[in-house]
Amino acid sequence: MIYSTLLATTVPHTPEWSPTVALVMIISNIIAIAFAKFTMKYPSVGPMPPSPNLFGGFSVPTILATTSFGHVLGAGAILGLGYLGVL
Repeated sequence: MIYSTLLATTVPHTPEWSPTVALVMIISNIIAIAFAKFTMKYPSVGPMPPSPNLFGGFSVPTILATTSFGHVLGAGAILGLGYLGVL
């Protein structure tokens, strides 16, 4: 009984989807892509997408890595802003 009460109280508030939540995720991905653009030593190693200029000259593994990192940043930002009551 005590364990289930403790478990129910530690669940963080996750905000419902809204355009504001989407904007936070988009901004997080842009920040991750900009971070990768300035810090990666070899961003074009590996298979290239069909139109490399559209993706900033990044290879497919670099695109997947930067957007994955952007989603991790975005999830943290959304949970943090939701906890603070901003979202």
